[in-house]
Amino acid sequence: MNTRICKLLGIEYPIFQGGMAWVATAELAAAVSNGGGIGFIAAGNAPADVVREQIHKAKSLTDKPFGVNVMMMSPFVEEVMQVIIEEKPAAVATGAGNPGKYIPALKEAGIKVMPVVASVAMAKKMEKDGADAVIAEGTEAGGHIGELTTMVLVPQVADAVEIPVVAAGGIADSRGAVAAFALGADGIQVGTRFICSCECIAHENYKQAVVKAKDRDAVVTGRSTGAPVRALKNKLTREYDRLEKSGASFEEIEALGVGGLRKAFTDGDTQMGSLMAGQSAAMVDKIESCADIIKSYFNGVESVIETINSKLN
Repeated sequence: MNTRICKLLGIEYPIFQGGMAWVATAELAAAVSNGGGIGFIAAGNAPADVVREQIHKAKSLTDKPFGVNVMMMSPFVEEVMQVIIEEKPAAVATGAGNPGKYIPALKEAGIKVMPVVASVAMAKKMEKDGADAVIAEGTEAGGHIGELTTMVLVPQVADAVEIPVVAAGGIADSRGAVAAFALGADGIQVGTRFICSCECIAHENYKQAVVKAKDRDAVVTGRSTGAPVRALKNKLTREYDRLEKSGASFEEIEALGVGGLRKAFTDGDTQMGSLMAGQSAAMVDKIESCADIIKSYFNGVESVIETINSKLN
């Protein structure tokens, strides 16, 4: 496939690996890039020196384009952006905030800028500010989410902007990929599926929790705080739910989640760890290499189209 996203980034397949905090390390990003897509190191709340180390590691593992995902709420965002400008990865994806003030400097450094958006208004704003593409992420996704579904968000964003649109949220296989392109996307972003890759260094317990997930296991907590998060249900999500229903303070609810990602990713704690994953977790049933995962999304496209044609004829 040779969409506008492929041409923009010089990649073989129009597939992004989502910037999942803790999960999206240099190892995973490089493996996705080596597989023909583009991987993203998740900066999360990491300080600038850690992000620089991750970029250097990725450069040692791949000569393909890769990017960095920056969470705009990070206390280190200024320093992280400066490191990125100095190190010049191929692309920057941003989330949880407006990256507008950084776009000119990033583009001057030759870095493609692709913010995650959850609304048409934000997509139009990012295009006006000079973004090279936008990632329209539906509420089916894991981690921090918006309200609109991928099915309704992507076509509205595609109609509203001229720059390429990458669809994200709930895209688990070639059927989802075909649907995303039919909605007007130029590429897809995949997060949850890549948790269950051989190259992902997340704890095996985390991976197996995703593999075993059922259709209603990816739940949302934190709506009362204004920062809803989707993760696999466990003791932690039940405690979140209890606190929210009891009218607990913002501080008490936030304190519950401190260290949750580390517990899941590093310690393999599937009860009090934050097992961030999207609704597509229920469609993940095995652990494969990143290269094989990428091929599965696109090698099956023709078969999906044939099935569609057979239903229409």
